[in-house]
Amino acid sequence: MQPIILYSHPYGPNPWKVAIILEELNLPYETRFVSFQDVKKGPFIKLNPNGRLPAIEDPNKDITLWESGAIVEYLLDNYDIEHKLSYTDFAAKYETKAWLHFQMSGQGPYYGQAGWFNRAHPERLSSVIERYGNEIRRVTGVLDSVLKNREWLVGDKCTYVDLCFMPWQRWASKYATDAENLDKDFPHAAAWFKKLSERPSVKKVFADQDHAIEESTGL
Repeated sequence: MQPIILYSHPYGPNPWKVAIILEELNLPYETRFVSFQDVKKGPFIKLNPNGRLPAIEDPNKDITLWESGAIVEYLLDNYDIEHKLSYTDFAAKYETKAWLHFQMSGQGPYYGQAGWFNRAHPERLSSVIERYGNEIRRVTGVLDSVLKNREWLVGDKCTYVDLCFMPWQRWASKYATDAENLDKDFPHAAAWFKKLSERPSVKKVFADQDHAIEESTGL
C-alpha cells in the first residue's frame, strides 16, 4: 500500500485528528506541512478550494479529499474493514455520525475562536474571550453529561468519535473560562480524556504535534 499524503500544520488541530485515525488503522502516511499563508494559493488551493487544512491524497484510490470529517468517514469506509473504530449496527452507526457532526460544528469552531482571540487577535476583547471560553465549558459539559453514565461516547468501545474530539480537547484547559477548575467541574470528561491520552495512537500523534510546534518556523 502506498502512503496516504496528509497535508497538515503544526498548530491546526484538525489535521492531527486525521493523523490519529490513520495511526489507529495502521495506515502508512506521509505528513506534508503547509503554512497558513500558502493554503490560500497554488498549488494547495487546487487540492482544497476552501484553502484550509487538512487535505489528503490517497494514491491507492486515486482520490483527493478535504474537510476533516469527510476524510475521517472516507478512511473508515475504505480501511476500517474490521470495524475497529466503527459500528455496523444501524442505530450506533448514526449515533457516531451525530457525535462527529457535533465535534465539527460545536467543538472545533468554538475552540478555534477561543484560541484565536486569546493568542492571535491584535486587540484583546474580554467579552469575546469570555464568550468562547464559556463555550468550551459548555461543550465539555455535554461530553461530561454523557460520560457520567458510560465509558465511551457511543456503545461499549472507543470509536472514531472519541478520538476525533481529542486534538481540540487537549487545549480546553488552556482557553476555557475558569480553566483551572475545568477537570474538577467535569470529572467524567477529564477521566475520559486521560484514558484516551494513553492510547498509543494519541500519545504518538500528540508527541508528533508537540515536536512539529517546536520545530516550526515560518508556518
